[in-house]
Amino acid sequence: MTPPLRTMAWRVPLLVAGILGTGMFLGLEKYLIYVPERAIEMTPRSEGIAYEDVWFSAGDGVRLHGWLVPAPDARFTLLWFHGNAGNISHRVDNIKYLHRLLRLNIFIFDYRGYGRSAGGHSDLSEEATYRDADGALAYLRGRQDLARTRLIYFGRSLGAAIAVEAARRHPPVGLILETPFTSIRDMARVTLPFLPVDGLLRTKYDSLGKIREIRVPLLVLHGDRDDVVPYEQGRRLFDAANEPKTFYQIRGARHNDTYIVGGQPYFDAWARFLERL
Repeated sequence: MTPPLRTMAWRVPLLVAGILGTGMFLGLEKYLIYVPERAIEMTPRSEGIAYEDVWFSAGDGVRLHGWLVPAPDARFTLLWFHGNAGNISHRVDNIKYLHRLLRLNIFIFDYRGYGRSAGGHSDLSEEATYRDADGALAYLRGRQDLARTRLIYFGRSLGAAIAVEAARRHPPVGLILETPFTSIRDMARVTLPFLPVDGLLRTKYDSLGKIREIRVPLLVLHGDRDDVVPYEQGRRLFDAANEPKTFYQIRGARHNDTYIVGGQPYFDAWARFLERL
């Protein structure tokens, strides 16, 4: 089983930034939000799952890397936007359960600067991740072998904010958000309450302001012991969303162990959502 991922691993860096001062924080902003790793530590084949290495272009031409994990007779294709730390190889255990229990085609990719995708830290930004999402969507829409499946977006943590923007621009048949935050500003207020940096941040990821524009079926999942993104932010985002929508509280789950602590009831919540689609 994959060890807990350092998703949204900004608490310690932000504490250091607080000591160094607001100016230093703003200079290091993207380094605190994006925590990529290059090394691919495992693949779906490590769990006995067939997959396809995929290369495609972001909306601005940057070469990106991902995996397509097909499922026989799948009715849905899941476009997965992962969190801010690591790379796609740190999601293999999670991929295994979703693939085997829900029989979905899964397409997961790395943003620029992550894993085998081109680019570096200097290329990362909010708009850059949106262009990466546009490229992933264009790639999937160009696959004739997936044309009979219905497209669902799945965003986790930072990826939830990217999924919200993707759904606003290009509505899917369903949207699944796990451990979502309301905005980067709200996260800064939680993590650095003693520094008034929230109004100075260039990065917004304002999911709360965008969610009202989305009118597709929504599932929000959030652990009630989340130690990174406050559970209340997931609830606020859900409350602001349009119907039809479902909220699933994962009792006892922290930020990185949702599908493990949630167990079969967690996957049952997914299955019920998919069935209603």
